[in-house]
Amino acid sequence: MNVIQAVKLYILKMIEDSGPGMKVLLMDKETISFVSMVYAQSEILQKEVYLFELIGNRNREMMKHLRAICFLRPTQENIELLKDELMLPKYGVYFIYFSNVISKSDVKNLAESDAQEVVREVQEFYGDYLAISPHAFSLGMPDCSRHSNWKPEVLSRTCEGLTAVLLSLKKCPMIRYQSSSEMAKKLAETIKQTIARDTSLFDFRRTDVSPLLLILDRRSDAITPLLNQWTYQAMVHELLRIKNNRIDLSHVPGISKELQEVVLSSEQDEFYAQNLYNNFGEIGQEIKKLMDEFQKKSQSQKKIESISDMKSFVENYPQFKKMSGTVAKHVTVVGELSRVVGEHNLLEVSEVEQELACQSDHNEALKRIKELLRKEKVRHLDACRLVALYGLRYENHSNSNFVGLMDDLRRRGVTDQDREMVKKIVEYGGGRSRGANDLFGQENTITKTKRFFKGLKGVENIYTQHTPKVQETLDQLLKLKLKEGTYPYVGSSQLKERPQDVIVFIIGGITYEETLAIYNVNKSTPGVRVIIGGTTVHNFISFQSEVAAGTRM
Repeated sequence: MNVIQAVKLYILKMIEDSGPGMKVLLMDKETISFVSMVYAQSEILQKEVYLFELIGNRNREMMKHLRAICFLRPTQENIELLKDELMLPKYGVYFIYFSNVISKSDVKNLAESDAQEVVREVQEFYGDYLAISPHAFSLGMPDCSRHSNWKPEVLSRTCEGLTAVLLSLKKCPMIRYQSSSEMAKKLAETIKQTIARDTSLFDFRRTDVSPLLLILDRRSDAITPLLNQWTYQAMVHELLRIKNNRIDLSHVPGISKELQEVVLSSEQDEFYAQNLYNNFGEIGQEIKKLMDEFQKKSQSQKKIESISDMKSFVENYPQFKKMSGTVAKHVTVVGELSRVVGEHNLLEVSEVEQELACQSDHNEALKRIKELLRKEKVRHLDACRLVALYGLRYENHSNSNFVGLMDDLRRRGVTDQDREMVKKIVEYGGGRSRGANDLFGQENTITKTKRFFKGLKGVENIYTQHTPKVQETLDQLLKLKLKEGTYPYVGSSQLKERPQDVIVFIIGGITYEETLAIYNVNKSTPGVRVIIGGTTVHNFISFQSEVAAGTRM
């Protein structure tokens, strides 16, 4: 199971099926993101695709010598745009691929518009999602709920995206969902109905053990999106924000023009692929190695004394140039991360966050939060983060001082709106929303011992003690200990053996800490393949927006 490979194969097949000759790739605002997540433009250019256009652009030139590959979502807007296109075709022939199921009536309407008979093919290729890594995907749908209920249009799009993932991976799964979430139940039932309605599409070769789709709700773990991160990919998203593999660095002091926006893709950047799960300390060492290697190559390139030296230089120049770009990019990104960490006391803030998430010493936690709230270097954002974590951790503690900490926020100048958000986070992820899902573990001897050992991991790991709730849930699932009352099946069928293929979907969004957790589960559990996806990918800022939508009446 590899979602990047699945989408790549679809795109490759589109290009191959359109035959030899110069091509234009015609997309919409969503499919252009699906494609750019898995292919660099330069890679597609090598496959005779010389032009990339949006279907909504009315000012495209007439180019009858080009073959048009249309990759579009089957929305009503796109159908209308395509009908207009076929009535006055700008290209010689058209190969049309929809990223999801299209109705027969829409196909009929398109056929009626094709008076000049330029359409050679209409097919469904289910690359209807953002493939983030081989084991992670997103639907790019933030703010999916309104007061614990689906926004109807978002439910529909989520169902389409999730069924596309299943179809692209050729899986017809059993479905389990988090019983404390009405949204999870609704999505599980909607997916089940879709599979029942389109049985021929899901008629895949049977396996000994059925695949499993597990649907969870972000409310069951509001801790994970609150934490500062210390592995490369997660840290970049938390502090700089990754959007469709791109990072905006235009705000960085003294940044050069070519580095104002950089691409971080594990498919196209070997250094990033090797280091995206390394912690911040290791990244510094790896960048130094990269710099040393680059400097060695730079020196060797200067010694051009013969024809063979020149030939060698010309042959190696593309890789040299690429390496130069990689070094500049990562040095800039890590430099900016370093600046933000130092400027805002993030090491100290993060240490207290981890203690709140993983330890249970109330008095010590309260004392350290109060100390940090008095420090000017600490951002309001992190002050709110700490108080929200405290509110969730000690929600029912007899000596909880949540009200006092809220007052401390007011005194340090945090706005009414931001203080209100802290309360909403506690409401969104508090005990009432989690139901039977115990986020912090019962205070039994085993849990206390686990916490004690977590605290002894060593100084280098105090910033990464926390493990997301989804990791514990998966552990229970793979040991066949996941309670059916808490995570019921849809329908009467049940798994009797450990599932080999598991797709986890989190309503309300995933985090890069969770994608790392899934990567580790796959690495440490031979014979099991897990993929995680969500409505979006969060950092703390986007999570606040999700909470605001989810707690709005």
